[in-house]
Amino acid sequence: MNRLFDLTGRLAVVTGARRGIGRAMAEALAAAGADIIGVSTHQRDDDEVAAAVRDQGRSFEGYAVDFADRDAVVELGAELAGRAPDILINNAGTIERAPAAQHPLQWWDRVIEVDLSSQFALTQLVARPMLDRGSGKIVFTASLLSFQGGINVPGYAAAKSGIAGLTRALANEWAARGVNVNAIAPGYIATDNTAALRDDPGRSRAILDRIPAGRWGRGDDLAGAAVFLASSASDYVSGAIIPVDGGWLGR
Repeated sequence: MNRLFDLTGRLAVVTGARRGIGRAMAEALAAAGADIIGVSTHQRDDDEVAAAVRDQGRSFEGYAVDFADRDAVVELGAELAGRAPDILINNAGTIERAPAAQHPLQWWDRVIEVDLSSQFALTQLVARPMLDRGSGKIVFTASLLSFQGGINVPGYAAAKSGIAGLTRALANEWAARGVNVNAIAPGYIATDNTAALRDDPGRSRAILDRIPAGRWGRGDDLAGAAVFLASSASDYVSGAIIPVDGGWLGR
């Protein structure tokens, strides 16, 4: 393996690792040599992502944490900080769909907590040992809606716009201290979060017509960007938000 992308001996925390994009990222980091701590609401030590990581010859530990529970996230962050991971992939997230005028406030609160506030709470704690030693990689999962407004997802659009700003703010503070903070902005990826769109023939067709690549993305389409931002190949990349969208934003 090219040493620039070699993660041998690194410990990576991946949130939202049980399925979809998070699972693909965890498996890609393991293939590059990293040991994985996977965190999701229903994460286990013996699920499919755990098996896939171990099949790569790497170790896997699972933590089950509800990212809507602030106290649980802070407790997790303190425990993970004691492990001093080299890489943090902030991928956990949720989405709720309803027109803005009818969007329940409890949905708004939960999406902002899971997709934005918990990301900061966890990062703040896990970053401290990185800053102390002068090295670390932090990668957020942003979104196309970090750049656009979307339809019927006001909480999600607000949270992902916040992630873009948080990525830049942390990068401004931490780049000179050896910690790279960046984000990946997935396009329309075939995951549980986009099932409602794919099941709507009109919306699905409109989305596909806008994507130059002509297809929905797959989780493993994020693998290369995740390994790049977690590795030494990105040592001079800071505050970047990299779209992986089949060309959507360039259309």
